[in-house]
Amino acid sequence: MTNSSPKQASPRVIPLAESGVRDQLGRPLHDLRISVTDKCNFRCTYCMPREIFGPEHEFLAQKQLLSFEEITRVAELAVRMGVRKIRLTGGEPLLRRRVEDLVHMLAQLRTVEGKPVELAMTTNGTLLAAKARDLKQAGLNRVTVSLDALEDARFTHLSDSKVSVRQVLDGIEKASAEGLFPVKVNMVVRKGLNDDQIVPMAEYFRNTPHILRFIEYMDVGNSNGWNMKEVITGAEIVARIHEHYPLEPVQANYTGEVAGRYRYLDGAGEVGMITSVSQPFCGDCSRIRLSPEGRLFLCLFASQGVDMRGPLRAGATDDALAGLLAGTWRARKDRYSEVRGEVGHKAEKVEMSYIGG
Repeated sequence: MTNSSPKQASPRVIPLAESGVRDQLGRPLHDLRISVTDKCNFRCTYCMPREIFGPEHEFLAQKQLLSFEEITRVAELAVRMGVRKIRLTGGEPLLRRRVEDLVHMLAQLRTVEGKPVELAMTTNGTLLAAKARDLKQAGLNRVTVSLDALEDARFTHLSDSKVSVRQVLDGIEKASAEGLFPVKVNMVVRKGLNDDQIVPMAEYFRNTPHILRFIEYMDVGNSNGWNMKEVITGAEIVARIHEHYPLEPVQANYTGEVAGRYRYLDGAGEVGMITSVSQPFCGDCSRIRLSPEGRLFLCLFASQGVDMRGPLRAGATDDALAGLLAGTWRARKDRYSEVRGEVGHKAEKVEMSYIGG
């Protein structure tokens, strides 16, 4: 592994013969999601409720976080095994100082086919307008922005912040103008809290280059008080929009695509439905997650991770680290959303603010 600075790094071509690891259900490893921080400037009720993540909450110290060099080393090994897409998440990833340097380092990686890795980021958008140009120049391909309402009062209540909707919308427009497109906009829908914003959100993002995606309220983590009665299913969301703007289903872009696609019959664009609760997609899941301090998680709803930081800092060879990564994936049989009713909702799960969505 090179220890060169981002500006000196050169593309690394990974041998094809080292790829192809599959889990217990035959699922390939294609996606790596990297949480770069457990901190966020929002306190959304479904993710980081303030009564739990308040002033007394202890976040990870800087020395506990993986360095950019450590993250890149793990990412390179994952790419060698077939990863084609890397997504940076958090917490709020733009709170990690000089995160664009990490983007630059990851942009040097090449897939087993010799192509650049697809680099994406999920953000709440508050710092995006200021960072979009640097991120694009560093090699980021696109961004996904979380936005749960268009009304300022509703948005500030849901995010438990003083951020305005306009600030997030400006970030979306700036990202698109800088070439980070298509921008995907994620709305978590919760019955009784923001489901009346479904149609207004659809109206706003119609006839734009952005792709609005609706997410069923999920039982992530242990702190959001999840209740099935608060779930609006993807089918219900499609029906509500269809009453105003007729939709038709569209074929997936690729196997394992998270969101079901629908396009407006009048050609005004498309929307997506992420239906982890009503229509689980575990069978095609090809994602592994790396936490801020270097633990590998095999599912968004997992309770335990596999430590990579210890071996990294103890001087493990690339072969040893690759063996740990491959062995972790090969042992995987997670399919939480398909057995949600069987395992119960009280099982301890990693918090989404720590591992990313």
